[in-house]
Amino acid sequence: MAVGTLTALPVRPPGTIDRRVAGRAMALAPVAVVGPAALAGAVTFLPLPPLVRAGLAVGSVALATRGLHLDGLADTADGLGASYDRSRALEIMRRGDSGPTGIATLVLVLIVQCGALAGAITAGHGIPATVTTVLASRCVLSACCVRFIPSARPSGLGATVAGSVPIPLAAVVFLLALTLSSFAPGLPWWRGPMAVAVAYACAGLLLWRCVRRLGGITGDVLGACVETAATAALVALASY
Repeated sequence: MAVGTLTALPVRPPGTIDRRVAGRAMALAPVAVVGPAALAGAVTFLPLPPLVRAGLAVGSVALATRGLHLDGLADTADGLGASYDRSRALEIMRRGDSGPTGIATLVLVLIVQCGALAGAITAGHGIPATVTTVLASRCVLSACCVRFIPSARPSGLGATVAGSVPIPLAAVVFLLALTLSSFAPGLPWWRGPMAVAVAYACAGLLLWRCVRRLGGITGDVLGACVETAATAALVALASY
């Protein structure tokens, strides 16, 4: 479920999808994207200008994940920006077409991601910054799906995974992310954990806003949290 949902890799779907399976899939989200993270890291090593390498790396992650999270970011921005009415906002998000708010948000986020990664490449730590960012941004999914966070709709991906991750398991994922990121080569030991903490904080702020406005999470909200976390982590790792 983790690989099939979060990447474009063709895998056999699980025979049963219940809350236990969904919770484990969200906890294993960073493991599912190790391949795309490695690919993006390798792209940053190409003999090209830093900004070009950054754009190709960001694009490779989007391609390897079918643009799922970028689509969620655009839909969430449209929903939050179009109406204060919960039902109206959810309907706008469900339609899937991108309005001016969603497009502007996508453009801004991609510009910041590419610019920040170009800064990390110029500073000589493009690969660890890329890998740390991709993995950390997927780690936040377990925190977004802990037991007390409801679904905004009775069906859809959000309803499947909402409240499916036990709080202790989400805490373990967070602590593992902090610990492993401290070993990122080419970075001071504290730089990786700082980026992880910033990613969680920014994703958590967006999650809080969406729960208040929409009544819970949707698949689009999860995608928006991933992209928000990735942007925050890249900014934190942009330079020395």
